[in-house]
Amino acid sequence: MSDAMINPSVYELKKRTGDRYSLVVITSKRAREIIDGDEPLVNIKSNKALTIAINEVNEDKVEFEKVDEGIK
Repeated sequence: MSDAMINPSVYELKKRTGDRYSLVVITSKRAREIIDGDEPLVNIKSNKALTIAINEVNEDKVEFEKVDEGIK
């Protein structure tokens, strides 16, 4: 499966979040905040909350903490 059709690409977004799981959690939580009434932090043409959240992550507008929990 290629990530080339998604803009921004999953590969680029993973660089910011660390892994796909974190990317999904961060963008879905932010999308829920937008649905619940938070103002978008980026100006894009889309009205879709998830698309807005993905672009916010891509532009470093969303704050989150990376946690490194090694497997024990």
